[in-house]
Amino acid sequence: METLHFPHYEFRIQTEGQKKQIFDPVRKKFIPLTPEEWVRQNVITHLHHHYGIVFSLISVERELHFNGLKKRFDVMVSCSNRPFACLVEVKAPDVKLTTETILQAAVYNKSYNCPWLWVTNGFQHAWLLIENGTLKPVEAPENLCGLP
Repeated sequence: METLHFPHYEFRIQTEGQKKQIFDPVRKKFIPLTPEEWVRQNVITHLHHHYGIVFSLISVERELHFNGLKKRFDVMVSCSNRPFACLVEVKAPDVKLTTETILQAAVYNKSYNCPWLWVTNGFQHAWLLIENGTLKPVEAPENLCGLP
């Protein structure tokens, strides 16, 4: 897999038949190694190593309901002081981040009201802070669990 714009992290990768799999420490199992999954695992590992988020406070690919539709978020970070701290929308490296991509994450977030949104394809990282219902582009925060 290609090198993404994250620090270098070690991953458990195995081959099952002709396909590679990567170990997901949140779901505690090997997952098919797709380009999007490669980005997701870098995100999860970055959340753990850089922000100190324990794996038990990270949720992956859970169902959400919005306007009567069933959707799935990619990654959600919880904190002891905030059950929904950051929603992460993950795209494959070849998918450009657009306004539409960011709005998709914002719509999903209406179910959770996280103050932080992070949209990434592994090369581009868009961090947004939600203040008074407004999306505000920001630099990557130092602390996801502190109040914005």
